[in-house]
Amino acid sequence: MLHFENVGMRYGIGPEILRDLNFSLGEGSFNFLTGPSGAGKTTLLKLMYLALKPTRGLVHLLGHDIALTPRSELPMIRRQIGVVFQEFRLIPHLSAFDNVALPLRISEESEDIIEKHVKELLVWVGLGNQILAKPSILSGGQQQRVAIARAIITKPRLLLADEPTGNVDDNIALRLMHLFEELNKTGTTVIIATHNQKLIEKLDHPVMELTDGELKILNNNLNRS
Repeated sequence: MLHFENVGMRYGIGPEILRDLNFSLGEGSFNFLTGPSGAGKTTLLKLMYLALKPTRGLVHLLGHDIALTPRSELPMIRRQIGVVFQEFRLIPHLSAFDNVALPLRISEESEDIIEKHVKELLVWVGLGNQILAKPSILSGGQQQRVAIARAIITKPRLLLADEPTGNVDDNIALRLMHLFEELNKTGTTVIIATHNQKLIEKLDHPVMELTDGELKILNNNLNRS
């Protein structure tokens, strides 16, 4: 699913933000990514969803050597990745329903399928009464849940989430984690970047820790190359 070999990343001529990353994630795995603020978690996620290219090293994603993959093929790879951003990135003039439906409409799914799946998912994340609401009248936590629903509606092969529970209470956070676990059971590889140690301790999944740009594996369940 994902393989990093001697990967380093720097911005401009500054020091490396990430150094000598070597790890592999198997398809269908579930992993937490943690570490202090400024450690490089968001940068690592950007490398994983192809928003950035590494300064050095090799990245293999979904069976592709990214350095050798033609630019014309990159959108096809990105369509297999769901991303939950910290800043939500909802389209302000669209309702919660239409924001979540957008990936399905891009994939030209029928409106009957869209209607069924989008409503079911919004009910699951606790927004059954806010289906027609636009982002401007939703709380931060509600917007977060819309963003999560949009990221997983297509059942991507890889799901990356950057602090997906940062704007919700503990009960909703646990509910969302169970949703990610259910998605994982269907075969989606899941990587959750979080500072929430309570959630990490409650859920028995491998943990990757970034400290000063270097990655440490905190248990033996993650394959290391």
